[in-house]
Amino acid sequence: MASEKQDSECNHCKARLKSAFCVLSHEEFESLSLVKQCTLYKKGRVIFNEGTLPEGLYCLHNGKVKITQTGADGKEQILHLAKNGDVIGYRAILGGDRFSCSAVTLEDSEVCFIPKNMFLSLIESNSKLAMQFINMFATLLRDMERNLVNLSQSPVKERIAQCLILLKSNYGFLEGTNLLNIAITREEMANIASTTRETLIRTLVEFQDDHIIELVGKKIAIMDYKRLEKLANISD
Repeated sequence: MASEKQDSECNHCKARLKSAFCVLSHEEFESLSLVKQCTLYKKGRVIFNEGTLPEGLYCLHNGKVKITQTGADGKEQILHLAKNGDVIGYRAILGGDRFSCSAVTLEDSEVCFIPKNMFLSLIESNSKLAMQFINMFATLLRDMERNLVNLSQSPVKERIAQCLILLKSNYGFLEGTNLLNIAITREEMANIASTTRETLIRTLVEFQDDHIIELVGKKIAIMDYKRLEKLANISD
């Protein structure tokens, strides 16, 4: 279950500097603080479900969240990984649509809920905020196009290397180590890379044999980031 927390002021939130809402004025942040709700979700809890109508959008104050969609075969596909400051659920509101995906916590996470009416009011009155979300839509479209190409053309090793780089880019390393700072299952990694769990595990072992990564229990250490980048074949 999610547990309600005492709301923190948006003006004092460290995550806001990484959020689309960073362009708000002091007065707008004050107004936002009065209506938003900050909730603690335990690991594995659903923030919102695919197919439901949005009552607002969500800003990740602290934690890690996966954005998923269910395929025709009933299998989960991970579309995106959210980090501190990321805003999720906005597309359904701006499109006047139901949620096309679900949001589930990968670890205990603090998530701020912003009511739909407040969000739309801020968008209408603040052109800088509107541009922030236009840019986010453009980035989302670019990533979707890139993912479609990867799924149809990229070899599985390349996709798995890209998955590892995505995890490093979003969440970094545990302090003082080269271990990825995220607890993620092999099944979830396979979903990100659009492959099977068996193929993922076999490829990770190959990467380890080549001294590119090291498997440390359920954790993964990046030993040679430059070679991993080369395997990923990432271009802007």
